[in-house]
Amino acid sequence: MRDAMEFARSNRFRQTVFLIALVAVTGLLTNAQKKQPAAASLPKYDLHAEVKIKGTVEEVKLPPKGSEKEIGHLQVNDGTNSVDVYLCPKSFLDDMGMSFTKGDLIAMTGSKGKQGDGEVFLVREIVKGNDSFVLRDAKGDPVWDWHH
Repeated sequence: MRDAMEFARSNRFRQTVFLIALVAVTGLLTNAQKKQPAAASLPKYDLHAEVKIKGTVEEVKLPPKGSEKEIGHLQVNDGTNSVDVYLCPKSFLDDMGMSFTKGDLIAMTGSKGKQGDGEVFLVREIVKGNDSFVLRDAKGDPVWDWHH
């Protein structure tokens, strides 16, 4: 018993507790990094590859409830191809009053990029009816970064 009390007061005990705490915090930080939103892995916006596309929304793909910071996207048919369109976090869509449904006619300005084996379209500006929404500034940087 006396040995256990002496150990508890020793520097070795403090070092052991510190090491355990350090390992626990490191593990938490590693898990937090793995759970970053998909936006972190999106291709960089390329101003030199900016194009305009018009099309019809085929499918609205929004993250599940509780994951509102993840990117919402649309599958859009431009008359020739089906394009995977990346918008912005769902929370920003909601705050801006943006909503899309299958069959909506939209016009977009954005940049194409590679995502895995496929191609994605990163939207800078999107127009639906009389509504126009700017998702990226003139440099192609997301405007929602300052928002949340």
